[in-house]
Amino acid sequence: MIGPVGGDSAGAAAAGAGADALSRFLPRLAQWSARPWRLVRGAWRRSIQLRVITATLALSVVVVSLLGVTLSRQITDGLLRAHADAAVADAAAGVDSAQRTLAVSTDPPDELRQTLTRIVESLAASGNTSAASDPLYEIVVFGDEGSRTYRSGASSASVPEALRERVTTEERIFRTYTSIHYLDGREVPGLAVGGQIVDPYGGDYELYYLFPLTEQQQTVDLVLTALATAGVLLIVLLCALAWLVARQVVTPVRLAARIAERFSAGKLAERMAVRGRDDLARLAMSFNQMAASLQHQIGQLEDLSRMQQQFVSDVSHELRTPLTTVRMAADVLYESRGQFDPVTERSVELLQAQLDRFEALLTDLLEISRFDAGAAALSAERYDVRDIVHKVVDTATPLAVEKGSELVVDVPVEPAMAEVDARRIERIVRNLVVNAVEHGEGHDVRVTVAADDHAVAITVRDHGVGLKPGESSLVFHRFWRADPARARTTGGTGLGLSIALEDARLHGGWLQAWGEPGEGSQFRLTLPRLAGDDLRSSPLALVPDDVGDGALAEASAIGAPYRRIAPGGADAGGPSSPVASAAPASAAPAPAAPAAPPSAEEVGRHA
Repeated sequence: MIGPVGGDSAGAAAAGAGADALSRFLPRLAQWSARPWRLVRGAWRRSIQLRVITATLALSVVVVSLLGVTLSRQITDGLLRAHADAAVADAAAGVDSAQRTLAVSTDPPDELRQTLTRIVESLAASGNTSAASDPLYEIVVFGDEGSRTYRSGASSASVPEALRERVTTEERIFRTYTSIHYLDGREVPGLAVGGQIVDPYGGDYELYYLFPLTEQQQTVDLVLTALATAGVLLIVLLCALAWLVARQVVTPVRLAARIAERFSAGKLAERMAVRGRDDLARLAMSFNQMAASLQHQIGQLEDLSRMQQQFVSDVSHELRTPLTTVRMAADVLYESRGQFDPVTERSVELLQAQLDRFEALLTDLLEISRFDAGAAALSAERYDVRDIVHKVVDTATPLAVEKGSELVVDVPVEPAMAEVDARRIERIVRNLVVNAVEHGEGHDVRVTVAADDHAVAITVRDHGVGLKPGESSLVFHRFWRADPARARTTGGTGLGLSIALEDARLHGGWLQAWGEPGEGSQFRLTLPRLAGDDLRSSPLALVPDDVGDGALAEASAIGAPYRRIAPGGADAGGPSSPVASAAPASAAPAPAAPAAPPSAEEVGRHA
């Protein structure tokens, strides 16, 4: 008969709940147990002083232990050897005396046991002195058939069987260490010395002296205690000396590290205190000389940079006035160009085009000077990035038609909202789209927008000449050209990508480039949804998914992307490689590859 299964279900549920609780508890227990080890390992890695003291402690323990073992063994062997030599001499004398007395005895065989007892009692009495509470030795005699004939105050079990075998086989004196068992139950370490005696009738007897080693054991214990105390004190002293020496060496190093940190933070007047004339004083003097030299050179560079920025700003502003006058005269000539002969008309048109170019260059120079002076401000408002992209594409469509290209826009259905400065983002996208059209060799240009929970990304893909290895970061240099010997007949002022990079940096975003000869290029702009947030990934891949495996393999060698530089020079986060998102475009980029990006200083110079 089968009963209800409700109880079984409840038991299974309880067992499952217990297993879940145990599975949650075990990882926490592992973390708690590993926490002390992590703290110790962290302290070990951070502190030179701790490593020096630990090494000194370990070596001191080893050396003191070996020294203590050696000394204790030598002292113990010396004490026991001297006592053993004296004991063997006393026992040999007693055995000889007993043998002589027994040899001249004329007692009949039935009275020989009493005679032997008197001899042994006489020998035992000579070991009792008034100066000692215990006798100097105890005596045990065994008869010819192994039976105990006499014992003074110790049990016959105190004599080891191995010693008895040696004594019965050879007529010599033998000794060995043993434990003496007294009749009152005490047990002390001792030395057993024995020899063989023979009566006039040919009977064999075994005579053993049992010498207690109580005093020697106490002496050895005292010596061991003294050695252990001295060893501990020596180890403590060595550790204290190691701590003192390490502190004297580490303290100036730590001071130099703190001063170097303050120096790197911009406090160029920080110096180390010089005390004495030792090696540490020389280190402090050298550090101060280096700091003074760096301060002087940095000051010169800052003065030169300020002069350069001021010069660019002043020239840009001063050229505004004559440019305005020239512009007015050129506009008059341009409006009347139909009245001139063909040569003059063409000259007027060229003058108008170059004035437009010159005016754009002055505008870009003024914008760059504002970035250099740190005067650029971000007016962030919440915008739909799709609207900015559509506005730029509508503006660039006539140029695309002129170049024989088609602008393809791929935007998500959902709004791509972000806190951005619309004017600056429009300038970035316009620069990327116009560059793609001008260098796309008549092929289509695709503009893609994607967004996730933390970032919005825009990519501009062309299929033109592409970029050579290393040029993906050089394109952000001011006035950079792929062929320096070639005159600038196409494109803008040469400052567009530099300004775009600064605009992206102002937003806390990334502006990255990828390219392959013959495969075209792709630029990716990634912006945080909230102004001031740090970026960790991009919704779009940097390397497009329409390139072959060879391009993916070469991507890490095409230069590194721009990374946002946080105040103080620290890297504020960003992809660690140009192939950080070298996967097909999706809502979640692939993990960053471990390729080494350029330094923050190098990226800063690109701007």
